Amino acid sequence: MLHKTAIVTFMFIALLFSWFAGHIVVDEKEIVFPVMIKTSTTCQTTTTANQNQLIVFTPSKYVAQLLTQNLCDDKVVAKQYGSVIGYWGYRTVDSLEFVGKGIADLILAKNNIMEAFRAETTYNYQPVVGFSDYTAFFISSKEKPLITKQYFLDKRIGLLDYPTSRSGHILPKQTFKQLGLNIAQLKITYASSHNELRELLANGQVDLIASFWRENDSKRFSKNYITPISSNVAGTRWYLKMQHNNTDLLCAVQSHLLSMSKEQSFRYYQDVEPYWQCNNYPVTFIGES
Repeated sequence: MLHKTAIVTFMFIALLFSWFAGHIVVDEKEIVFPVMIKTSTTCQTTTTANQNQLIVFTPSKYVAQLLTQNLCDDKVVAKQYGSVIGYWGYRTVDSLEFVGKGIADLILAKNNIMEAFRAETTYNYQPVVGFSDYTAFFISSKEKPLITKQYFLDKRIGLLDYPTSRSGHILPKQTFKQLGLNIAQLKITYASSHNELRELLANGQVDLIASFWRENDSKRFSKNYITPISSNVAGTRWYLKMQHNNTDLLCAVQSHLLSMSKEQSFRYYQDVEPYWQCNNYPVTFIGES
């Protein structure tokens, strides 16, 4: 009995010592864990005392970082803001968050998303520049897809898991409906991005995908094996929240967006159209040509 009591006493003293030692070794300051996934960048303008912040959102990390710094260096921006913060997110749901709540002052988004949230009416988002229309396709790796009911019945089909995507979700599903196909009858695999769709096709996990055609797609797929779903699909646009008639800021932003388009590697993003006449005063909306 005495032996068991000694063992219990020893274990209690050892635990007590470990507890005290831990408090001595570990700094009592709050432990801060590093952010593993960074989704924003911030810079200061020359008027650091100004508390106003210009918020930018784009699906591209590269564009967010470049545009944020360019805007911080802009004299017009510096007169109105003390800092610029650029966010990026690769999923459509990220755009929905920034548009739906009117968080972003400047955002690259699809016009159907803006229309769905009535963002131009609710937050007075105005298009600044826009990219050209494009064509949506069914893309296969082994044959040219047919737009027939029988063709799709035994095919593994890759679509985007976002109801707002026209080329990857809306248009192909509209096609299936027009052919009298029940979505439940089809073998559909959903992906989170157009890049993931291409990986599914390249790896043989699906027989065809619904997407747009990129210049570098010809490195992995044949242009002979694409079938158009719909042409003249409206491209993405940059929108600026114009709750005030802030045309100085609008023209400064438009100038940077036009300059940045020339530096893009993809031809599609080089073909950008300005929507405002900024060369003469007063500044006027000229729309799409």
